[in-house]
Amino acid sequence: MVFMGDRATLLKTGRFARGRVHPEEKMADVAFVAATAQYNDIIESAETAECAASVESAETVETADGVENAEGAETAASADNAESEARHRRAADAGDTASMSVLGALLLRRGDLAGAEPYLRAATADGDRAAANNLGVLLHQRGYPDEAAGWWRTAAVAGSAAAAHALGRHLRERGDEPGAEYWLRQSAEQGHALGAYALADLLEHRSDVGAERWLRAAAEQGHREAAYRLARTLERNAANADHDAFGRAGLGPRADAGRAPDPAAPRRPAARKDDGPVAGPEPSRTGEAEQWYRQAAARGHRRAALHLGAILEQRGELKEAGRWYLISAKAGEARAACALGFLLRDAGDRESAAVWWLRAAQDGDGNAANALGALHAARGEQQTAERWYRAAMDAGDVNGAYNLGLLCAAQDRTAQAEQWYRRAAYAGHREAANALAVLLLQAGDPVGAEPWFSKAAEAGSVDAAFNLGILYAGRDEDRTALLWYERAAAAGHTEAALQVGMALLHHGEEREAERHLRCAAGGGSAEAAFRLAGVLDSRQPPPGPPALGEPLPEKTECEEWYERAAEQGHRRAQVRVGMLAASRGDVESAGRWYREAAEAGSRNGAFNLGLLLAREGSEREAALWWTRAAADGHGRAALRLALLAARRGELAEGKRWCARAVELGPAEVAERAARLREALHQELTA
Repeated sequence: MVFMGDRATLLKTGRFARGRVHPEEKMADVAFVAATAQYNDIIESAETAECAASVESAETVETADGVENAEGAETAASADNAESEARHRRAADAGDTASMSVLGALLLRRGDLAGAEPYLRAATADGDRAAANNLGVLLHQRGYPDEAAGWWRTAAVAGSAAAAHALGRHLRERGDEPGAEYWLRQSAEQGHALGAYALADLLEHRSDVGAERWLRAAAEQGHREAAYRLARTLERNAANADHDAFGRAGLGPRADAGRAPDPAAPRRPAARKDDGPVAGPEPSRTGEAEQWYRQAAARGHRRAALHLGAILEQRGELKEAGRWYLISAKAGEARAACALGFLLRDAGDRESAAVWWLRAAQDGDGNAANALGALHAARGEQQTAERWYRAAMDAGDVNGAYNLGLLCAAQDRTAQAEQWYRRAAYAGHREAANALAVLLLQAGDPVGAEPWFSKAAEAGSVDAAFNLGILYAGRDEDRTALLWYERAAAAGHTEAALQVGMALLHHGEEREAERHLRCAAGGGSAEAAFRLAGVLDSRQPPPGPPALGEPLPEKTECEEWYERAAEQGHRRAQVRVGMLAASRGDVESAGRWYREAAEAGSRNGAFNLGLLLAREGSEREAALWWTRAAADGHGRAALRLALLAARRGELAEGKRWCARAVELGPAEVAERAARLREALHQELTA
């Protein structure tokens, strides 16, 4: 970890605070005695800053070069022109201490170390503390850190906040944390932004809660890295506070049970443990963090711009989020380029998205490489997709191996799919572990599949928990199966909630079953909607036909759930909706739902549609639907066909359908069909 930049501290001027001294004492000791006696009286208003090496991102370099003349003769700006420099040079050559300090600082800024050194040493000898600080900078740049530290100590004990900061960083590099903390605290308490930042970094390294105070102090003085890290701290604290409410982050949308996610649907970047956008807290909890991100981003901090974009995107302010992502991406932040690609893809501009994903992938972003792979896979460009998935894997993104497994599985390259799934699963990818288990189960190896399902489920895979339920249910271990179904249902798995609801219904726990069925039905399960409607239906008396002149009654909640299932193609629900409509006298709706069910293969729908058509006088079409129902094993339809044939005088045909009705049942139908068959037989033999 680097704490010292190329220039250890900035450049300033100012006098040592002097007291009575003994001639034989060294200058450092003299300064220390004086500073001890007069510490609280020493105030310098314009200590200049220095390069602050970024601790977390290593990208930011904060500079605030300036020269202060304690005597007020000149300003740093006036020293920058040739005339002023010449004037200072003449005064310095004549022995003026302030001019020697200013001229030495000016030459040091230019990199003229040889020219600056004699002036700085002369000014230091005359007690100029800024010159002592700057002499330390010069010596540090020349590769004499210990001698530099000596001069920084001299300036620091005389009240120089910049020198205290430089000395503190030097001591930390040497492993002297107590000494480093002492001097950094001296610097920070004098209002030195970089001293506050360096102290905060030291305290944060020790997990000291006081770090936030000093980060805030530095950020309030415009230190962009401090503003960024303060925002990160606030955001993490908010996320930790909401952890119980929001649960495990990064689960992502789940695939259908037993199947892996579509490789053509790349995911957004998951939250990184070290520096990724924090997902989870409510927008209101990130308000202060957002302000500090804005401050840092406005000062050119590319990662702050990335995080600000993530907050805005989460809040739905996509246009502004895209602007900050663009700023961050242009500054070289690969993750911002990747996130910008996802925004563009969601807006329908896949070509522009691919451009940014390519840029991010070339900079080593594995998620962008995965997105490119998915894009090419969706286009059918399998070889290109595979190349990008391998690039993602090479970038350290385990999703690359998982996606390679998906790609191979889609091409029926089962052996290769298993190889990639195993690689990702051994690296801790829970969905790869689930996919591997599914592959093994399909290959007839339930013993090998079970531990992978368990690993994936324990790691948080909802699909794996559901699949374990299926596995145990197949072994008739219903109690264990129910435990896994309940675990998956608690995480929002629709089919698992349906299974739990059905199990509870079987055990007579109707109220608890209703709760789970509502969850599953709300999640889009047609079967759950049908069964929920059945539970509600059982609690109400059957509706009778409306009295003459009365309007049709409103639909009940029960019928609404039947209709939701029917609209999703559930045949039994379609038949039931038709029956409820018919009971209300809504023949048109009844006929529509019966026809939909019949055309989808429902024998009950075909039979009921035949009844409806027969009542309306369309016996020929009714016979067609009854024939279809009877062919599918519907005994009542066969009996209706027998009666229809008998009325037409087609006795042999009627006898044949009677035999079919007797065969199909149920008992009541079989008894009536037997009597009719006997009558037809007597008629035929008369």
